[in-house]
Amino acid sequence: MKGKFRGIFVLAAVLFVIFSAPSFAAGERILTIAQGSDMLTFDTQNHLNTSTDCVLNNMTNLLYRKDANAEVQPELAVSHERISDTVWRFKIRNDVRFHNGEPLTAEDVQFTLMRAATDKSLREYPYFKVIKDVRVVDKFTVDIETFEPLPTLLRLVSKQGSNILPKNYIEKNGWDFFLKNPVYSGPFQFVSWVRDDRVVIKPFDGYWGGKNTEWDEIHFRVIPEVSTRVGELLTGGVDIIYDVAPNEWNRIKNNKGTALVNGETTRIMLLVVRCTEGTATADKRVREAIDYAIDNKALTDIVLSGSGTPTRTRVSRGVTGFDPSLYNTYCYDPEKSRKLLADAGYGEKNPLEITFTAPRGRYLMDSEIAQMIAGMLEEAGIKVKLELLEWTSFASLYNAKKNRELLLIGLADNYFDANYPLIHYTKDRARNETDFSNDESDELYKNAAKNMNQEERVSQYHRIQQIAAEERPHICLYQLKANYGVNDRILFVPRIDELTYVNEIHRK
Repeated sequence: MKGKFRGIFVLAAVLFVIFSAPSFAAGERILTIAQGSDMLTFDTQNHLNTSTDCVLNNMTNLLYRKDANAEVQPELAVSHERISDTVWRFKIRNDVRFHNGEPLTAEDVQFTLMRAATDKSLREYPYFKVIKDVRVVDKFTVDIETFEPLPTLLRLVSKQGSNILPKNYIEKNGWDFFLKNPVYSGPFQFVSWVRDDRVVIKPFDGYWGGKNTEWDEIHFRVIPEVSTRVGELLTGGVDIIYDVAPNEWNRIKNNKGTALVNGETTRIMLLVVRCTEGTATADKRVREAIDYAIDNKALTDIVLSGSGTPTRTRVSRGVTGFDPSLYNTYCYDPEKSRKLLADAGYGEKNPLEITFTAPRGRYLMDSEIAQMIAGMLEEAGIKVKLELLEWTSFASLYNAKKNRELLLIGLADNYFDANYPLIHYTKDRARNETDFSNDESDELYKNAAKNMNQEERVSQYHRIQQIAAEERPHICLYQLKANYGVNDRILFVPRIDELTYVNEIHRK
């Protein structure tokens, strides 16, 4: 009898596990995506963070949006025309409602773009300050006026930061309330956010483009450790994971029911270098020495197993204005590095000491990359204090512009025009972050931004990249490739902008 009862107990236990464990049958209409870092805020104009955009882009609308091929396509706009060199007229849809049921009108477009163009405290302000005015023509028509001719206006209103905000809802309830109870107009609406755990969104019944009927809920989970993300994928806890490390590739490829999916990105991994007067790295020779001490090819080949290409420009391959002469090249020369340090007054008896800050778990193998760079700098005779921070702490430090001599970060380009990344080499944008200042770079950027001659613009952007490569306010390391782990029940095609659009993810 004991054996019989033991058998019944084992059978019951097995059935309990089968029916209580997460399964694709039970959760087939819940899509779970695991990111290495949490979103930062529901303020679409104040973050410059891809993990945040991956969530918010599913809840918001723009006048135009870039498709998977980076081509600008209409979303809320039904038409546009140039009234003059500096004025563009946009007509918008008349059937759009925010998640609280209120209609989206030209006043919401005006409110959104003027906030980004005038509020200097916002992270998006440097990109939108080119807008002089936004005028309501009628309920569903706006005129956007820029200070100068702007050849990239359509790209500007299709980038993050121009996600349309609900004017009446925010003015009635205040920003603090909005940031805890966000309302937008996109295909998905907010359900909940538990910091450093997950964000939950669901399809919006009243979406003008039709309700998404494929998913009941979408969970964006935060799992900083790569091995933990992989484990969750293999056991069915999540459907898609980002930034899979090379040492985990075979676990995913050899597991029944999962696949490794690769994609290109516009993300440039680089070192933000202080040029601030009084810092050691204000000396150009020191910045050069740091660059010559780093073997970019070893980073991409040894640490990343080929998931990156060395580069010396912040502009990504495939982006308008990209300078190919700075791609797939680097400056590794340890002897020259030591000589430059000696010329700058540093040596064995007087070593250069710097603080190097890097994130842990935000980018592919970021802490390992940072440790290898620190070792290379030590080999050149530089004493390095390496700070590895969890993403929330790192983002707070970076956003507060409290970075010291060196900071490792990955910067992407969802604009697909050199105008976006090269703003870093203007005095205003560099203030308090690198404090880089170059009159020629400033003048070139100003002129290129309003130049309607594409060939001339590209030439101007090439020159800015050459200046930056020489002056090194950024020491560019490599253009990153993306590696995703995907459950076989999901049809998922990576985008070059690394954004996640749930409407593009399907059940097989």
